[in-house]
Amino acid sequence: MSSLPDFRSPEVLLAHVQHTMRFYHPRCIDPSGGFFHFFRDDGSIYDAHQRHLVSSTRFVFTYAMAWRHFGDPAHLEGVRHGVRFLREAHFDPAQGAYAWLLDWRDGQARVLDGTRHAYGMAFVLLAYAHALMAGVEEARPWLAETFELMEWRFFSETDGLYADEASADWRVLSPYRGQNANMHACEAMLAAYDATKELRYLQRAALIARNITQGQAERCGGLVWEHYDAQWQPDWMYNKHDPANLFRPWGYQPGHFTEWTKLLLQLETHDDALQQDLSWVLPTATQFFRVAVRRGWDAEFGGLCYSLAPDLTVCDADKYFWVQAESMAAAALLAERTGDAVYWDWYQRLWAYSWTHFVDHEHGAWWRILDRENHKLSDEKSPAGKVDYHTMGACYDIVKVLKRLPSQGWRR
Repeated sequence: MSSLPDFRSPEVLLAHVQHTMRFYHPRCIDPSGGFFHFFRDDGSIYDAHQRHLVSSTRFVFTYAMAWRHFGDPAHLEGVRHGVRFLREAHFDPAQGAYAWLLDWRDGQARVLDGTRHAYGMAFVLLAYAHALMAGVEEARPWLAETFELMEWRFFSETDGLYADEASADWRVLSPYRGQNANMHACEAMLAAYDATKELRYLQRAALIARNITQGQAERCGGLVWEHYDAQWQPDWMYNKHDPANLFRPWGYQPGHFTEWTKLLLQLETHDDALQQDLSWVLPTATQFFRVAVRRGWDAEFGGLCYSLAPDLTVCDADKYFWVQAESMAAAALLAERTGDAVYWDWYQRLWAYSWTHFVDHEHGAWWRILDRENHKLSDEKSPAGKVDYHTMGACYDIVKVLKRLPSQGWRR
């Protein structure tokens, strides 16, 4: 781009959100139920039938946030449309669970993968919380129901964390343990607290955050490793043969370091309600961000890399959209919290890179993945799981920061 907009303007960021939202709405809505999940660069749909729980829930989030910020009744109807699909297609009342992957044809759902995932349940909780905040009151009991289901099926009082995966009939609990499901459970618990003001959600968010970013990090050099065994010991080899796995990639993830930075600082804003010692939050959040940018930033081609090996060298130099988005939100929150201009510098650097290389200024939304030299790897802009929940969500998080700051105090 020949010039860059003012990324510290809430109006600029909200206009970008609207541009992104127009890529999806209304083409993503399937009148027969739910949303289409697979889009090429120009918005054309390349799979009209597969429905993934992560996309189904994240669409509820994006529509709920759009309704709350822009007031278009069509967005509120999108929230209701998405919640209906969760209850009528994904939810299995006999098992008390949500199907991970469906085939949807002629108004009928066929389960392609009924595995139960705590990661998926976290996003169900997030969806109901945001639906409730958008005024969909019927989501309130479903939010509580989902929390209780997660407690029953996945939570360990001994570990203070959630297990990851169970068979469709709940009889077999996988020995795999992962930080990613717990991180998004923390995010969902914060949203559930915002929606209900029930302290149990906030307390659970704090417990997860402390156990992952303190307890588990102590086992992994002070940082968050992704994969663990049933005793929560780090599994340094898990998925080493599959480093680009969509939900369980091998390696330290700079994007998860910065996502934890964001979540920790958001948790800290609730210190009065929690009445807990949160003195560990800021040093942890700062360390995670600094390691991410020092070890993960590509000084030659720009952007944060995807993965770091256990010795913190780059092992996957590709650039993923969500890593940049979560990192810019983290930078803004750190800049607000500390008053240190270095974080605004990183914020500007991340936005300049993303605006130049990731944002599709013609069709809308962000490219999903680029190679190290910033070339697209495919024309699949939004496969299952993307829906630009990270990019729009980061913008909303940043706007909250900008609106809290004095009118001149945050400008250099």
